[in-house]
Amino acid sequence: MITLNLSLPDTSYPIHIGQHILGNAELLLPYLKQKKAVIISNTTVAPLYLAPLKAALEQHGVSILTVTLPDGEDFKTWETLNLIFDALLNNKCERSTTLIALGGGVIGDMVGFAAACYQRGVPFIQVPTTLLSQVDSSVGGKTAINHPQGKNMIGAFYQPKVVIADMMLLDTLPERELSAGLAEVIKYGLLGDAGFISWLEEHMAALRAKDKTVLAEAVRRCCAMKADIVSQDERESGVRALLNLGHTFGHAIEAGLGFGTWLHGEAVAGGMMLAAEASRQLGYLNDSDVSRIEALLHAAGLPTVSPNLGYEAWLEHMSHDKKVSDGAIRFVLMRELGHAIVAALPEPVLHATLHSRFIAK
Repeated sequence: MITLNLSLPDTSYPIHIGQHILGNAELLLPYLKQKKAVIISNTTVAPLYLAPLKAALEQHGVSILTVTLPDGEDFKTWETLNLIFDALLNNKCERSTTLIALGGGVIGDMVGFAAACYQRGVPFIQVPTTLLSQVDSSVGGKTAINHPQGKNMIGAFYQPKVVIADMMLLDTLPERELSAGLAEVIKYGLLGDAGFISWLEEHMAALRAKDKTVLAEAVRRCCAMKADIVSQDERESGVRALLNLGHTFGHAIEAGLGFGTWLHGEAVAGGMMLAAEASRQLGYLNDSDVSRIEALLHAAGLPTVSPNLGYEAWLEHMSHDKKVSDGAIRFVLMRELGHAIVAALPEPVLHATLHSRFIAK
């Protein structure tokens, strides 16, 4: 097992990465204020992994309440969030009751937001079950639900007490979901580690074959980079915005098509290609750089062409992006491979990008 630590001014917590650690209750017990916890999962993950986690904690005298939510991005709503609050209130859960998020990014985001809100804050633990949530969304404390006009527009910064990333949980991950997670893995190379890009090119086949050692190394490198960035900028007022490479375009894809039509990672992949094209048009990247990004995404089983939402629809959806400042949409671009920046795009460049070969005709 590998353990990283994310240190912030007001808190710190470990990120445990390993194999067969889901049932290791000792990793969780120090973070339970009382011998009562609520495991919140979804209809896909619960039948696979809820029972062993519940049994491991019950063996140590912990009383467990379980809540199973519907699965999918389209359920990341107020209505679903209220199912969590209903269960907590109906079972008289207290401020010292710990919530455990057992699932992918949607579950992690909703449980974290519920924990931030219930009785003005209860402890919570992240047990991510997808590659995307292990490398990205479970770390850093960004929690939210969606609004019809924009993704993750209603939420809070609220840090977990511990993150448990068990590589064995990826055995049941569908190929499409694995590829979606690889989009976020690739993102880390493009925004801050050119050497990691080369490593990914060399190990992509092993990653897609779910080689546990290679997966653990990818998760370690991504979590280490994110922990470093979040420790510098917890509330995304500066460098943390770079983690949104591909997301301004990607969130527009998700909202424009309807949440859940494209997986988040698929939309981010399309968004990274558009960010690469915009960077090329500004003279930051050359044709070879863009082709290299395209080839890496293709090798990961990801889309490299985005749906044609229509120019005005693109602008409308991107106007709700959280990086909008003084009415101007700001994008994460690549100054070079492994070096990202945040900048506004001149209208002619944005127009050309959204009419490029990376948009479906």
